[in-house]
Amino acid sequence: MKIEEVKSTAKTQRISAHSHIKGLGLDENGVPIQMAAGLVGQESAREAAGIVVDMIRSKKMAGRALLFAGPPGTGKTAIALAIAQELGNKVPFCPMVGSEVYSTEIKKTEVLMENFRRAIGLRIRETKEVYEGEVTELTPVETENPAGGYGKTVSHVIIGLKTAKGTKQLKLDPTIYESLQKEKVEVGDVIYIEANSGAVKRQGRSDTFATEFDLEAEEYVPLPKGDVHKKKEVVQDVTLHDLDCANARPQGGHDIMSMMGQLMKPKKTEITDKLRKEINKVVNKYIDQGIAELVPGVLFIDEVHMLDIETFTYLHRALESAIAPIVIFATNRGRCEIRGTEDIISPHGIPLDLLDRLLIIRTLPYNKAELLQILKLRASTEGIAIDEEGLAALSEVGANSTLRYAAQLLTPAALAARAEGAARISPQHVRAVHTLFLDAKSSARILTQHSDKYMK
Repeated sequence: MKIEEVKSTAKTQRISAHSHIKGLGLDENGVPIQMAAGLVGQESAREAAGIVVDMIRSKKMAGRALLFAGPPGTGKTAIALAIAQELGNKVPFCPMVGSEVYSTEIKKTEVLMENFRRAIGLRIRETKEVYEGEVTELTPVETENPAGGYGKTVSHVIIGLKTAKGTKQLKLDPTIYESLQKEKVEVGDVIYIEANSGAVKRQGRSDTFATEFDLEAEEYVPLPKGDVHKKKEVVQDVTLHDLDCANARPQGGHDIMSMMGQLMKPKKTEITDKLRKEINKVVNKYIDQGIAELVPGVLFIDEVHMLDIETFTYLHRALESAIAPIVIFATNRGRCEIRGTEDIISPHGIPLDLLDRLLIIRTLPYNKAELLQILKLRASTEGIAIDEEGLAALSEVGANSTLRYAAQLLTPAALAARAEGAARISPQHVRAVHTLFLDAKSSARILTQHSDKYMK
């Protein structure tokens, strides 16, 4: 007799550098808690970010821009991601890096505009008349084929729908029967049918059938409340970029030439300004009628010093347009040359006229105690066991080099501990891997000491 263990079906996700961040970690008065929601320290930056979140929620922030400025590894990207977490998944958040604009296929300004439109959502509310319920019967009624010959055609279909309040029997058009077949609707499924368009949507299996099997591939939904025939408000969230793409795709015929034309086309095509203006007109019409509302999201541009003078001037115009998201820049540069110019030195590599428009939030280097807390957080996120002395040794390494380097030593130290048969990482494992790898500072020191041995 074979006994098998039941494996967990929970999805395992790859752990990234910011997997542990769940929000800004503020209390109800907007005051930052020293260590909360995955963020440690940076109290003033987090408090400022909390005010920004409130402004975004009250829709008072659109078309403004923020700049996170601070040395590398001080949590600029982390706070931007925390802002996105605070806003929830309904507010669009579009992260990009400054160097993304240098594409071989499309213009720099087009890449920027595309990301701008990705960061603006449109919430469309429609009131639809629907029939909703659990399918109790599904019988197609056949008649003789009117065109003669063999076979029968479906003249109509009888469907029984049941909700918590009552049942109804409907007689449906044969075209709806085809949609029912496409959705693979069976007796016991919860569906809704739109009265005006005849569109069928299968929501899942009724949860009365939920305990039939040990292994289930179905999604179970509760029996709908209310009547079978009801008015339902359907809310759809789309971004303006989705609308641009849907309208930019040429609808070719089904002949060979148009198929070939679509295959030969490069993958990315530019969306014209004219098309965007037309879409904006339609969007504004919907907003005026009260069908839709704009949800300005967040566009996060990391390494903003990588942008050049052309893209900065374009950003000016984009920020002033009526439909604009909140733009958050991040940079770790001090005074440097503006890219695309010969000799203009500016703070953070951003032109002064654009700097004038920005609210600047400063992030400060972490102290040793904060480094220890962050490393402890990372160790628990990555599922690595480390003792207190090991953590102290690792935070010492981080204080002398960088936080990123110390966080990267966690996994090699865990492997070294496993090789020795130890259950936890201790200081000697940290020291062992620290001697094997170099951090940026010690690498630079070696390069200066032995500069004669390297090529110029």
